Amino acid sequence: MLDKYEEIVQAWKDNPIISIVELNQKLDNFRILFAYNSGKIENSEVSYHDTYEIFKNGKVINYTGDTRAIFEQQNQKLCYEFLAPKIVEQDKIDLDLIKEVHFLLTQGTFDTHRYLDNDERPGQFKKHDYVVGMNEVGAEPEEVPELLTELIEEIYEVGGNFDVLKAAAYFHAKFEYLHPFSDGNGRVGRTLLNYYLLTNDYPPLIVYEEDKIDYYNALQQYDELEELDDLYQFLRFETVKTWPKKQKKERPKKINDFLN
Repeated sequence: MLDKYEEIVQAWKDNPIISIVELNQKLDNFRILFAYNSGKIENSEVSYHDTYEIFKNGKVINYTGDTRAIFEQQNQKLCYEFLAPKIVEQDKIDLDLIKEVHFLLTQGTFDTHRYLDNDERPGQFKKHDYVVGMNEVGAEPEEVPELLTELIEEIYEVGGNFDVLKAAAYFHAKFEYLHPFSDGNGRVGRTLLNYYLLTNDYPPLIVYEEDKIDYYNALQQYDELEELDDLYQFLRFETVKTWPKKQKKERPKKINDFLN
């Protein structure tokens, strides 16, 4: 008997996406909730209302808050529109796609003093090491292209009937561990996680802002111990939370479906 997660995956696979129109219909509410939560994890100024207005109407009226929050959510919409045809065509992840996703998600949001003055730019791998607390973060700048290339090769060289979500969890954990950009690694990583799932005919998921402590703890388990199960189980949980209702069929059953 299938558990709830497996039921969601099977229902998703039963209705493959073959056009951008179908993708937009299937992800209509998801893309707004994903953008809101992914942005909210790192910027408390992000609001659902503003994200909804940007995705549905292309603008926010009478906004008086932090302009960076608006730029970030506009960027989420632009990034989705860029990736949509690639999802339908099931294009693979490569370095150029990763850098373009970073550019789209971070343009207009880089801190001048911390990043721009250090010659860091949207769409470019980091040029310097960065420290959080007492610890350096991620791979050495000069190692990033090679290590990312190796990671991409790993996830596409998996053979047989493999667990796509576990491969996605590994990719996400390793990507965040490498920390290839000076800023925006979380937003880029969560976007690429879903891109990998969607291009392998698996349902995307939302890392909910209210679950971010569990999310960070799961990533830390990989960073410190190279243990993946916490993140894998967390992503299963978030998938079920993302898709609580049974996926609708593309059409209702007709009489011949019962008679044949």
